[in-house]
Amino acid sequence: MYIVCSDLEGVFVPEIWINVAKKTGIKELELTTRDMPDYDVLMKKRLSILDKNGLKINDIKKVIDSMEPLEGAVEFLEWLRSCVPVIIASDTFVQFAGPLMKKLGWPTLFCNSLQIHSDGSINGYTLRQKDGKRQAIIALRNLNYKTIAVGDSYNDISMLKEADTGILFRPPDNIKNEVKELTVSYSYEELKNIIQRIITS
Repeated sequence: MYIVCSDLEGVFVPEIWINVAKKTGIKELELTTRDMPDYDVLMKKRLSILDKNGLKINDIKKVIDSMEPLEGAVEFLEWLRSCVPVIIASDTFVQFAGPLMKKLGWPTLFCNSLQIHSDGSINGYTLRQKDGKRQAIIALRNLNYKTIAVGDSYNDISMLKEADTGILFRPPDNIKNEVKELTVSYSYEELKNIIQRIITS
């Protein structure tokens, strides 16, 4: 029996931090896990920028509330969930995810959490589990699932390599060139065809 474990941002929804950067005009927040392999370094940089600019959780939530899934994402996810169980494994945070999960039809989400001060400032973050995306694949394999993983960023690579089949979805060239052994897809239709072939073979 197959199960799909997919990243969230860049696969089903736009990058949250890029949208925050656009809304606030803070260009430094445009950096994502497509640019920086070390997630902890990236998050500490983000938190420092938020603190320096006085941005709080509600400022980010307002941006997220205005965001919509990527074109075709809802329909693709509906199709996928009709074929196989699906888990969204993301390095986003439970405090961010609600509005986006609602727009995607409430798929199952594994993610992290933020440490928020009483005044709404974000003090830090807590990983649900170190290398949680890869650990999810290991756990699912121990439940006798065959695993398909989908992602687009550096923080997805360990998950993609651990899965029975790892698929890069619309990756930037730097990541595609670093992990040439992975299947690459650039559209939902193409991704649908790849997954369909796997689960019906």
